[in-house]
Amino acid sequence: MADVKITVRKNGSLKIEGPIELYDADGNAFPLDPSKPAIALCRCGASKNAPFCDGAHKECEFTSEVKAPVA
Repeated sequence: MADVKITVRKNGSLKIEGPIELYDADGNAFPLDPSKPAIALCRCGASKNAPFCDGAHKECEFTSEVKAPVA
């Protein structure tokens, strides 16, 4: 099993659990708290704390339900 788990939340963020490093387009690292077991990344584009989710998807009525293919 992988050390990192990414969950696509229905109508919400990407939940990322495990040891990660996160960088912007210029290669600068975002400060992450290693004591927190997970982070949530915005998918709706409305977060005022991008790239992190701040719950704005609830206000902007973001909808997305991504399902993995079933074999």
